[in-house]
Amino acid sequence: MSRGASYLISLVTRFSIKAFSPHTIQYTMRKIHLIYRRIPNRVLERDDELIADLGDVVIAKSRFEGMLTPLKVDGIEVIKNGYTMVYFAFVGKSYDILKVYDEEGNFKGLYVDVLAYTKREGNTIEMLDLFLDVFIFPDGRAFLLDEDELEMALNCGLIDKETFDFAYRVAREIMEGIKRKEFPPEIVWKY
Repeated sequence: MSRGASYLISLVTRFSIKAFSPHTIQYTMRKIHLIYRRIPNRVLERDDELIADLGDVVIAKSRFEGMLTPLKVDGIEVIKNGYTMVYFAFVGKSYDILKVYDEEGNFKGLYVDVLAYTKREGNTIEMLDLFLDVFIFPDGRAFLLDEDELEMALNCGLIDKETFDFAYRVAREIMEGIKRKEFPPEIVWKY
């Protein structure tokens, strides 16, 4: 497929025609509705720019907003307000992946949320966060994050031992996949 044809398909995927006349075409950006839940009762809802809808994989774009402090991993600032994310929601999987870019468009790394679920109903994606996260630097170094939050959730009775063990099992599978160079899924590098 030619580069031009590929670009045209990308545009058709991201836009829908709103009105058409012989002289004008008006386009609207396609959106995906995200419901991101975090125990005990935090809910983030927003409409994000849809990049690609592959059925069981939804790729969308958004910006980091509302962070109280930037995220540092291994002493390096990797995420802060204003950075861009291209996220991959994998329906039926227990993780999502965010490709993180700074204000100048430099790739900072991959941020992986460990999730209880990823569900889809129509144009809505819903996820339940299980505290643990993994950050993968462009050079392949990976760090497991927020173990203290998961431990606190267990100790405060917000989650049970089964959920605690499930979150660690998912995180362990991700970390092992990174070591074997089997994670992230190949689709992440195509967008």
